Amino acid sequence: MDDNSRITITVCGDGGCGKSSITLRLVRSQWTHEYDPTIEDSYSVTRTIDGQNYFLMLTDTAGQEEYRGLWAASNLKSDAFLLVYDITNPHSLDGLDYFIEMIDMEEESRIDQGGVPPVRIVAGNKCDLQSQRQIKSPQGLEWARKRKCGFMETSAREMVNIEETFALLVRRVVEARRIAANGGAAAMPTRTAALPPMNEKDTVSSNAPPEKNGDGAPKQSFWKRLRCW
Repeated sequence: MDDNSRITITVCGDGGCGKSSITLRLVRSQWTHEYDPTIEDSYSVTRTIDGQNYFLMLTDTAGQEEYRGLWAASNLKSDAFLLVYDITNPHSLDGLDYFIEMIDMEEESRIDQGGVPPVRIVAGNKCDLQSQRQIKSPQGLEWARKRKCGFMETSAREMVNIEETFALLVRRVVEARRIAANGGAAAMPTRTAALPPMNEKDTVSSNAPPEKNGDGAPKQSFWKRLRCW
């Protein structure tokens, strides 16, 4: 597999927001309700998106403040960042500011060196817990837009928009590389905001079988098609 097919993704956010659950859902199609604070874990998985095979290398990073000093410089060299918050925790969205500041500095460095700026998407996780929601979708969307990020709402528990979110990350990385190759990263006027939003044609081929209800029919979810930007 050539270098263009390799995409590195760092998953970051406050502790307890579901970073590991999202990652494990993608990699192993598993979900666990037990919370075990992550220091740093690495995974790899292959996905076919738009007929092309991609080798995704994911780093699931620590969310607790006491571990943030362990953030390796290599994490900031990723092609893309998935910034996760918990829709039931009103403080978890503001907790992403720390990571945004670091990514902003990395982006400026890459642009100065003529490199490809990193892609970033914000994911409001645990959207299945509607009765406990503290952060409304428009609030998360507006936060993401102000910081030039894409936006999705996900549920690791119900497998909502997990594959779709990573497919969007891949597509935006591919587009960022194309733009850089055709004119340089400096030609991108508004960072990843210049890249196209996901639309109804966005699909992903997954090796993971769809979840089913008790009657054997594929499980559907009200939030499955939630694609804000």
